[in-house]
Amino acid sequence: MGNGGSGATASHFACDMNKGACAGLPKRMKVICLNDNTPTLLACANDTSYDDVFVEQLRNFLSCDDVVIGIFCSGNSTNVIKAIRHANTLGATSIVLTGFDGGELARIANIPVVIAINDMQQVEDVHVILAHIRMRVLYEKLRERPVEKTIHEIDQKQRRRIVSLPLEHNC
Repeated sequence: MGNGGSGATASHFACDMNKGACAGLPKRMKVICLNDNTPTLLACANDTSYDDVFVEQLRNFLSCDDVVIGIFCSGNSTNVIKAIRHANTLGATSIVLTGFDGGELARIANIPVVIAINDMQQVEDVHVILAHIRMRVLYEKLRERPVEKTIHEIDQKQRRRIVSLPLEHNC
């Protein structure tokens, strides 16, 4: 999830995970982009607050073994911060892609990725590159051996690094 250009990156990343990384596989990842459903965004913004547009959606979908990825260049977008805090409260893994000094998001995420550049467009460019690299790595990894075997062979620290694999529900 993200706002503006970061929202576009989040949408692109979700597409790459759903289609690109899983193409031709019988078992697929379940990736959604919270900023893609315009009517839901508008309803949440109108009925509660724009600050809650992502956390309200997470309340419908989030399980403790899910991964939540927030993207925002400054790291200080209230609606993304609230969603990451909610994910952390439920025990989900939170990953953020930020720029500049990382902002609040870098301080609260389980896995912060801070691009220490003070130029929004360059930070956004790096975020897109990282999304494409992650998709390509997962594409290759998912074809090496069955996903079920991969999940059982990695330890908890590695599980958090392979962020887009569907993990078992054991909460």
